[in-house]
Amino acid sequence: MLEELKQKVYEANMLLPKYGLVTFTWGNVSAVDREQKLFVIKPSGVPYEDLKPEDMVVVAFDGQKVEGSMNPSSDTATHAWLYKNWDSIGGVVHTHSSFATSWAQAGRDIPCYGTTHADYYYGEVPCLRVLTGEEIDAGYEKNTGKLIVDEFARLNKDPEAVSAVLCKNHGPFAWGKDAEDAVHSAVVLEEVAKMAFRTELINPKVAPAPQVLQDKHYYRKHGANAYYGQ
Repeated sequence: MLEELKQKVYEANMLLPKYGLVTFTWGNVSAVDREQKLFVIKPSGVPYEDLKPEDMVVVAFDGQKVEGSMNPSSDTATHAWLYKNWDSIGGVVHTHSSFATSWAQAGRDIPCYGTTHADYYYGEVPCLRVLTGEEIDAGYEKNTGKLIVDEFARLNKDPEAVSAVLCKNHGPFAWGKDAEDAVHSAVVLEEVAKMAFRTELINPKVAPAPQVLQDKHYYRKHGANAYYGQ
């Protein structure tokens, strides 16, 4: 079932090593079928060079495996919670990419220092708090997803305007309209994290880009009167 979606999820997963976002098996991509309320995700712990489209696992929104010869990613419950709560997203990516994970381990938001960041994310990319011991014990992966959704609501952040997040002491999640778009966000996030790190090395007193410049770049690409691209 969902053979076309399996192919797309497989191809999206293979982009992670291509763009240098994963080491060994440290990452996963999924994509959702909204009509059937199912999603397809990478199997857990399988080296990328060994993956095949038919290895992708079909999962229900409650996290239960529907089809597949292998176990789904250990992060499946996080993906499921995001799909259940954010109707606008169609793909989710989790990696431990080096620069984004470094910001997550430092417990810091990634400020918007320039137009590259502003082209993709409206404002800083937030770093969320670490889960409590009780949250970890009660359902680590599900509560990671719940924290992301709850904190975006508390911070009044639109997941379409900020399509990535850092989970403190863990790493980044990113999402998009489909699996490939989610990977695109994860690639941009890593580059933005790298640029911000270097910016602070060059000028430790740097301030975020002026809001008017941030607005111009974000809205010319994403606003109602956007004019970027063909």
